[in-house]
Amino acid sequence: MVTTTYQVQGMTCGHCVSAVSAEVGAIPGVNEVQVDLAAGRVTVNSDQPLDDAAVRAAVDEAGYELAGA
Repeated sequence: MVTTTYQVQGMTCGHCVSAVSAEVGAIPGVNEVQVDLAAGRVTVNSDQPLDDAAVRAAVDEAGYELAGA
């Protein structure tokens, strides 16, 4: 199991958490998504390392921006 933490910009409420969790959670191999709204962090547990482009695309689809993108 691989745990990776991403910084996401623009999340401000529970809807943001739900949207990001759903989109990132849909990436193949993702087992769990935890969002720390106050810190703007998304922690992902997956079977193997994730492709950063896939995570960036999922966060973008949810309407937010991966920091450092």
